Amino acid sequence: MFDFDEIVDRSGTNSIKWDIKEGELPMWVADMDFKTAPPVIDALKKRVDHGIFGYSDYTEEWKEAYVGWWKRRHDFEMDKDALIFSTGAIPAISSIVRKLTTPAEKVVLLTPVYNIFFNSVVNNGRFPVECPLKYVENSDANNCINNCSESSNDMAADDKNSSDKKVCADGHFEIDWENFEKVCSDPQVSLLIFCNPHNPTGTVWDKESLARVGEICFRNHVRVISDEVHCDLVCPTGHYIPFASVNEVNKKISITCLAPSKSFNIAGLAGAAVYVHDEDIRHKVWRGINTDEVGEPNAFAVQAAIAAYNYGEEWLDELRKYIAINKDLTKTFIQNEIPHLKYVSGPATYLCWVDARSFGKGNEKFTDFLRRTTGLWISDGAAYGKAGEGFLRINVATPKCNVEDGLERLKKGVELYTR
Repeated sequence: MFDFDEIVDRSGTNSIKWDIKEGELPMWVADMDFKTAPPVIDALKKRVDHGIFGYSDYTEEWKEAYVGWWKRRHDFEMDKDALIFSTGAIPAISSIVRKLTTPAEKVVLLTPVYNIFFNSVVNNGRFPVECPLKYVENSDANNCINNCSESSNDMAADDKNSSDKKVCADGHFEIDWENFEKVCSDPQVSLLIFCNPHNPTGTVWDKESLARVGEICFRNHVRVISDEVHCDLVCPTGHYIPFASVNEVNKKISITCLAPSKSFNIAGLAGAAVYVHDEDIRHKVWRGINTDEVGEPNAFAVQAAIAAYNYGEEWLDELRKYIAINKDLTKTFIQNEIPHLKYVSGPATYLCWVDARSFGKGNEKFTDFLRRTTGLWISDGAAYGKAGEGFLRINVATPKCNVEDGLERLKKGVELYTR
């Protein structure tokens, strides 16, 4: 019904991703190459046809769209009056860091993690503290932790590139609980920026892990910002659990950032929500967001969110299937064709996390070499913290022909680099 194979020319649209040299293929920034859901396009066309684009505000309908979506999709009942509009998750996070911490205090990051979190901490005069995730190699071929291979292989049964067997990732990531406890016990630590599901590893945190994070943070007086903008992009047979939904402790200490931006490819419309259950924290967050002037929507953000959450469900379900197939294609190709690499990505996001630590090269970065020699542009894992050094992040939210092209370029680049 929806044509995710369509190639859309994004040149001339001020696209950060596609501002490239001729012959290059960008598979780096978290930006999809698919048109958004038709109901969103229709809502935006209607708003444009109105012809007046003055100051806007968010509405009860906007709140109800968020509440309805999280109840239907994620079995979490939010209080609509606990939602605050923001122009984006990152503007909100930066504002919250400023409001809830003081200069020189420490903010914990479970690394490797979304690189812009570091900016939100450092640019505000706070200190990021890396708590590296534990990387566990999967020695048992039948142990498909953080995988959706069975579902995507079923969906791709008629696809010539699909595998006829279950394909397991080569590793997965866990929280190093001993180190996390130690880090959070530092009196100078006052905040954790948590990624749920996790970018870039694709990890989907289970209920027990979320509860344990909450318990440790509560005991050490550490508040939690949970960035959940990738929550709808879990494989078709998987699901994510909202941090605040786990128990009363998690709900009390957390600030949750939500948005349709990643799920529906509308990040450029600058709209997000912050959910804060605790009234005292909510007041501070609201004051911070409004003091920083990142609490007013543009003329399109509210309409787009309402249309996405009220009418975009069918499109999103088809998108998730398509992404699962692309991720399995990437996993199978790497495991069969590029022995120097290991596929270690979990079932969330459209970003594939790949272990390239076997190279053992000098100071020249592989991603720079790859772009220079093959035109393929992917992300260097070092950008996501010290724990990301030696890893790669590849965006496969693009038509399958681009994924296939990118994988062939990756194979060629590895062959050239390891000669």
